[in-house]
Amino acid sequence: MRRLISALIVLALAVLSLPGCGGSAEPTSSDAITLQLNWYPEAEHGGFYAALVHGYYEEAGLNVSIKPGGPGTKVVALVATNKATFGVANADKILTGCAQEADVVPLMAPIQDSPRCIIVHEESGIESLADLKNVTLAMSAGQPFAQFLRTKSDLAGVQVVPFNGGVTTFMQGPKFSQQAYSFSEPFTAKQLGANPRALMVSETGFNPYTSVLLAERGTVDASSEIVAKFVAASVKGWEKYLEDPKQTNEYIHSINPEMPMDVLEFGVEALRELCRADEVSVGSMTHKRWQDLTSQLTEIGVLKPGEIDITRVLEKSGAKE
Repeated sequence: MRRLISALIVLALAVLSLPGCGGSAEPTSSDAITLQLNWYPEAEHGGFYAALVHGYYEEAGLNVSIKPGGPGTKVVALVATNKATFGVANADKILTGCAQEADVVPLMAPIQDSPRCIIVHEESGIESLADLKNVTLAMSAGQPFAQFLRTKSDLAGVQVVPFNGGVTTFMQGPKFSQQAYSFSEPFTAKQLGANPRALMVSETGFNPYTSVLLAERGTVDASSEIVAKFVAASVKGWEKYLEDPKQTNEYIHSINPEMPMDVLEFGVEALRELCRADEVSVGSMTHKRWQDLTSQLTEIGVLKPGEIDITRVLEKSGAKE
């Protein structure tokens, strides 16, 4: 039976390499299945690594390799051009990619509430984004969340400077703030002696799904069984990671030594709440959330009116009506 399943997987993947089914970059065997990350391995990818570490992909008959990302990694483009079988990207990145004619499908969303935040010093007296005034803010001004924040907040006296990673700017004193992910930079800043307060961008209403799994539409159409197995194994991996992350964190640390175990442990604690927001099942998505995000991106000018057909984007996506 195992040989039969393996043979079917190889056959299905071989179909993807035929003309008209995605081009020669499509995998021709289960060994070719790749998952492209949007950043270096860390807690936000924990569930995918758990599926690898605990053999869930292997149990599904899939031989998967996970490729780390980094600055400038264009996940949506890599998946759309079949340079990777699957990818991980945030929902706003997927929609802007679709606007650039990337024909990709979001498959599951492990992180329901965005971890995106602005960290400020407790000593600053700033307790909400509405109070964000008279500070230097290190932020990637071109990112959709930043454009939304500028549109919806006063930001009186706020000097926006480029964000270059880490917490260097933040550590200059109480008058400095920066963008962050709630499961990472606040912990680092606290270790360095600061008293950070995380102001969640999601509280403004801008709340894209995070670490969304995606695939090229041709892959979804021509190899639906393999895609379904990959999604199911990934969901199982996320459930395992949220319950018992130790072995997976050890593996992530081994391939990314700059991610210490204590940071990973802190990350999982923060992710448990973000992944299980509103008590939804792990990985679930709704049409409304995607439609709301499309409207927000259009409102702030990131998308042009009618630039993408959200109904087509969500076709075969797994998002619930």
